[in-house]
Amino acid sequence: MNQKARTRTQELRKQQQEAARRQTQRRRLVTALSAVVIVGLLAAIVWAVVDAAGGDDTPGATGDVTPPGNLSSQGSIPVGSDDAAVTVDLYYDYMCPACGAFEAANGEELTGLVEDGTVRVELHPMNFLDPTSNGTDYSTRAANAIATVADAAPGAVWDFHSALYANQPEEGTEGLSDEEIAGIAEDVGVPADVVDRFADRTFEAWVDSMNAAANQDGVTGTPTVLVDGEKFEGDLYSTGPLTEAIEAAAGGR
Repeated sequence: MNQKARTRTQELRKQQQEAARRQTQRRRLVTALSAVVIVGLLAAIVWAVVDAAGGDDTPGATGDVTPPGNLSSQGSIPVGSDDAAVTVDLYYDYMCPACGAFEAANGEELTGLVEDGTVRVELHPMNFLDPTSNGTDYSTRAANAIATVADAAPGAVWDFHSALYANQPEEGTEGLSDEEIAGIAEDVGVPADVVDRFADRTFEAWVDSMNAAANQDGVTGTPTVLVDGEKFEGDLYSTGPLTEAIEAAAGGR
């Protein structure tokens, strides 16, 4: 094979490799988007069942509900300074793949905005995807754990929240075991005596009530994100759009 033919062969091979790479990327994107669509449909079905069976209870509305301490005035778990320029409300379920995709795209950005005092995040954990964890109620167990940390070690809430998503199980599985949830909490610095309280399941009824509260707030699926009380309608799954909206809100003050 002469040099000209060899060069042409190399160019063709590069073109083929690039085409294969693009095809793989497209396949992965279609798979991811399909998963989000399926989750959205399932969430809508489960949400309708929860809404039909639930009622209009709000957190702390009955004697059976024990809310964690250190909640904000609106009954959610606060992360960040009271004096932050912008408040971001996040409604989510720890089993929700779409919420995991949101976290992957925006988690680090929100961490920086919390640390520099721009944002105060209000966490609204929910458990309407419990039926997708094969009877283990993973959403409730994870949300009860975050509520326990909010109650007794509030400074560790955000790191624990982020770590739960970094170790998010696939929907349709049993989810993380109680021991695995405890290990993740310990790894991010939650004190052992607080981790031991996860097993008490003190805040499970409060987690149940958060679904009804979200319904009252007009939430119809997760993740739902509000920026200073207004629903964010931009791209939740790419890094940048939410940050830009937050910075615009902060600049308008």
